[in-house]
Amino acid sequence: MAKTLHLQKLSVGTDNVADLLAWQNTKRAQAVDGLPRHVTRMWPKRKDEVLGGGSMYWVIKGSIMCRQQINRFDEYIGADGVRRCAIVLEPELIRVVPTLKRPFQGWRYLKAEDAPMDLPKGREEEEALPASLNAALAEIGVL
Repeated sequence: MAKTLHLQKLSVGTDNVADLLAWQNTKRAQAVDGLPRHVTRMWPKRKDEVLGGGSMYWVIKGSIMCRQQINRFDEYIGADGVRRCAIVLEPELIRVVPTLKRPFQGWRYLKAEDAPMDLPKGREEEEALPASLNAALAEIGVL
């Protein structure tokens, strides 16, 4: 049995989780059934592992801040006629323990054992630590 595999993606143009949610609530960011989606050029080669319980972990302002369960992968043909992958997500954004992440292009795989833990109930609305403090704590091994 394959292990669960996640994806991680930079949420470009968003300052916080609320911005990501606002974007996903627009028609442009939704699949035909109204679920949020992210359209990308690359199809995951390990899609069966991702669809076996994987989530999209969103990097916002240099930290993984939340995740969404991945529902399916749809084919999407853009106005330019190019075939793309629409990563269709469950609507719930689940806050996670903020985890520093360096910038990267596109999406990347994230092993289950490397994924940040969900924030405990009642802590979902806490503000993230400032990036400089988060980096300093990570450097000394606290985070």
